[in-house]
Amino acid sequence: MRRAATLAAVAAAAAVVAAALTAATVAGSGSGPGSGSGSAPHRAGTRAGTRPSPRDGSPARPAVSYYLALGDSLSRGVQPDATGASLPTPQGYADQLYAALRLLDPGLRLVKLGCSGETTGTMINGGICRYPGGSQLAAATGFLRAHRGQVSLITIDIGANDPDSCIDRPSISKITMCVTGSFPDTAVNLTKIMTTIRAAAGPAARIIGMNYYVPALAEWRDGLLGQEVARLAERLVAGYNKLLTTIYQSFGARVADVFGAFRSADFTGQVTVPGVGTVPPNVAAVCRWTWECAPAPRGPNEHARAAGYGVIAHAFLLADLGLPQNYP
Repeated sequence: MRRAATLAAVAAAAAVVAAALTAATVAGSGSGPGSGSGSAPHRAGTRAGTRPSPRDGSPARPAVSYYLALGDSLSRGVQPDATGASLPTPQGYADQLYAALRLLDPGLRLVKLGCSGETTGTMINGGICRYPGGSQLAAATGFLRAHRGQVSLITIDIGANDPDSCIDRPSISKITMCVTGSFPDTAVNLTKIMTTIRAAAGPAARIIGMNYYVPALAEWRDGLLGQEVARLAERLVAGYNKLLTTIYQSFGARVADVFGAFRSADFTGQVTVPGVGTVPPNVAAVCRWTWECAPAPRGPNEHARAAGYGVIAHAFLLADLGLPQNYP
């Protein structure tokens, strides 16, 4: 949809949505997985459409539009439960962003097609989750074609699982070679995904991708070797994120800077985290906003906590509004 709000209206919308995100995060900050499904968002700052008022004078129903959330486990709000099993929850970034944006447009519906464990390859070809058409990309394409002009927002996070097989390599140098070696395949796959989504959604559709935080920063707590691993992981993810960002932007998509929101590059200074100790700000953020530093059986687990998903949702909001994503 075309943005028609004035700067003042956008600022007001941002304030309302930010307040709603804060409330959602506080309400679920200590919670683990639950059950639930979603509905969908509009671009913040736009006025909600309505159907013509019925002749009987009853209130007009808001026009229906859709927020389509695509991706991997983060798009499903996955968190570990009390036994350590990673399960979808209604506390993910898509859910929190939707809840906030729906305050501005009650006709929005959230459609979540993400799949836990999805790679760029399986998003195209299937193999993990079951979909009409055989894959998440086929299901998304079908939905977009069936609702052409009604999908006001598409978010996507994909690629985090592509280099996962590298973690079992016997040395840091071999891990590095494996991860960087996976970049070309990811680039080819993500380009195909974005080509297909853009064609099905149309040139005006609002698409926001995201980059990733660095769960391996938690290794910092394990002495000098752990600190070397943490610094290496930060550099690898920063390079990987540049690849993702370049591809998203080449298709006219904006990018939520989750890497920055989690202060992933900030090794300066010290922050004391209860139960963890005194660590750099980026390590503190991962320990506070994910389950990576949690004791067993919930941890270590790379997925975000409810509060972390709130941070991710806020990064998407800033990208949607076109506001600066300037992080310390």
